[in-house]
Amino acid sequence: MPRYDANQQLPMEQVFRDPVHDYIHVQHQVILDLIDSREFQRLRRIKQLGTSSFTFHGAEHSRFTHSLGVYEITRRICDKFARNYATKVPGDGGWDDSERLVVLCAALLHDIGHGPYSHTFERIFQTDHEAITVEIITSPTTEVHQILAKVALDFPEKVASVIQKTYSNPQVVQLISSQIDADRMDYLLRDAYFTGVNYGTFDLTRILRVIRPYKDGIAFQISGMHAVEDYIVSRYQMYMQVYFHPVSRSMEVILDHLLKRAKRLYEESDLQMKNKADLLVPFFDQTFTLEDYLKLDDGVLSTYFTLWRDEQDPILSDLATRFLDRKPFKSVNFSSKYDEPILHKLQVLIQEAGYDIDYYTAINNSYDLPYDFYRPNQIANRTQIELMYQDGSFIELSKVSEIVSSLTGKVRGDERFYFPKEFLKPKTPKEITLFEPIYQDFKRYIKNDAIIQPTNPLEE
Repeated sequence: MPRYDANQQLPMEQVFRDPVHDYIHVQHQVILDLIDSREFQRLRRIKQLGTSSFTFHGAEHSRFTHSLGVYEITRRICDKFARNYATKVPGDGGWDDSERLVVLCAALLHDIGHGPYSHTFERIFQTDHEAITVEIITSPTTEVHQILAKVALDFPEKVASVIQKTYSNPQVVQLISSQIDADRMDYLLRDAYFTGVNYGTFDLTRILRVIRPYKDGIAFQISGMHAVEDYIVSRYQMYMQVYFHPVSRSMEVILDHLLKRAKRLYEESDLQMKNKADLLVPFFDQTFTLEDYLKLDDGVLSTYFTLWRDEQDPILSDLATRFLDRKPFKSVNFSSKYDEPILHKLQVLIQEAGYDIDYYTAINNSYDLPYDFYRPNQIANRTQIELMYQDGSFIELSKVSEIVSSLTGKVRGDERFYFPKEFLKPKTPKEITLFEPIYQDFKRYIKNDAIIQPTNPLEE
């Protein structure tokens, strides 16, 4: 097998025009070959934000564009480290530029295992995109593996270990996976750009000026504290305003129930579908291979959904139509601690109106921890953000930022109950049906986007 020189550069730098970073600069032959591989090109056909495009219509960008962006941020950091913080003696905490290729490849490939509508798909079919990423990198059958193996026979395993967070150099791991890494920096800026919001914007240029390596990973000069603080707040805002948007989550609920219904129809001999979903059969059977997985993308699922519109099963047909035509469920806030009895009453009313509550209701929880610091007794610890003083000493970010301190260790998000929108939709005289008393009874428990206890106990 012909080998790459690990430092082999293209005769002339190649560029990809990018709306977020202006240009993506490709300088190594191995990077260009990875971009051209079958497995990486598949990412063009998978949306970065899944169902969010039903809420933010510009959010049509792909996993492909995000992966290029993570690569580019990582490349810029490597340039900065090599110029200003190159290691002089082993163990001095400086940057060893021989690590450049492994971190660039890991940055480019970190999301290559994502499937169509990845998080919903994973829940239904028990897949794990990180495990599949590692499999794509390490399986001799993939183009990605064959390209990486041209660097060195053990190079695919090195790249995979960065993604698994077991690589020996913590600087390399933290550039790809930490509370402020190239992955998060790109997706915040990119998702903000394509959704048309300003929440995710922060001063990337300033952060790249103050980032620096040290023995145990990466840190930031104390003079750049406000830029890092702004990044944390931007991430928090994006989760609250974009990633956890109730309409996007509603479409995700419909997608979840749609795939769940298709799986049940496949499994029940008396509920056969006329349109066979051949590419999904290995997933229904839980016998799928990597090759089966790589055949799937958003377009494949959308094609099946279009066919399922015409299925005889009314639930599958209706859910497919709701998803394709953007007919989201309605949702309200509730507290599982206080509202469980009322929630049960609402489900009974929905059932009385003729809906199968397994497919037409859902409880959806979305929570995120904006920032956390190291806690010795935690089972899973996050890598805290370290700020470096001029004398080389460190202080953890929340110790000097009141804003970050207010978000630290506090889980943010909400719990919502989803149900068909028609239960709250105002009716014209022509639309009133025999279920109208049920709809009116249902509405008594909803006020200001939340479940309530009716004020008049005689109404109970």
